[in-house]
Amino acid sequence: MIFTYVTRYNIAYIRFHEKSKEVAPIKISDELVVDMAPDGTVYGIGLLNANEQIKGQEQGKLLIVNEATGAITEMPIHTDLQK
Repeated sequence: MIFTYVTRYNIAYIRFHEKSKEVAPIKISDELVVDMAPDGTVYGIGLLNANEQIKGQEQGKLLIVNEATGAITEMPIHTDLQK
């Protein structure tokens, strides 16, 4: 899985698989797009207006939690828009 955040366009994308030509974007809302194959496989999730969606209690960091081991990895993210 790869998480990317592009401050210039304020878009975050969580990629689960490399896209194939069969993948189609499905607009869930004005701020959420899911890339899905006809067989139901989710290839990625796009967050538009991402800085509003990813900020919150853990503002400025992405927490990766391994549910099996309880290990937590903290990664800083920059949610301020830059030009």
